Amino acid sequence: MNLNITFRHMEHTPALDTVIRDKSEKFQKWFGPQASVHWTCWKEGIEFCSEVTIHAGHQDYFAKAHDDDLYKTFDHIIHKIQNQIKK
Repeated sequence: MNLNITFRHMEHTPALDTVIRDKSEKFQKWFGPQASVHWTCWKEGIEFCSEVTIHAGHQDYFAKAHDDDLYKTFDHIIHKIQNQIKK
């Protein structure tokens, strides 16, 4: 899996990097090792935002989440992508 992580207006810490990599392992299970995953995380005022774009074969998936806790946005995104797969 090709994984890219981008942070805007916030610090890119090793702890955040590790959490995102761990969360992205689900994508590899769902889409296989050829998937391309790009996470973007940023802060807007007091709220944290995350989005993920996944390219897997001929399919594209996208999810975005906002929350007062950055780590919660990761879980929201996983749930949203999972719902897209089920449809």
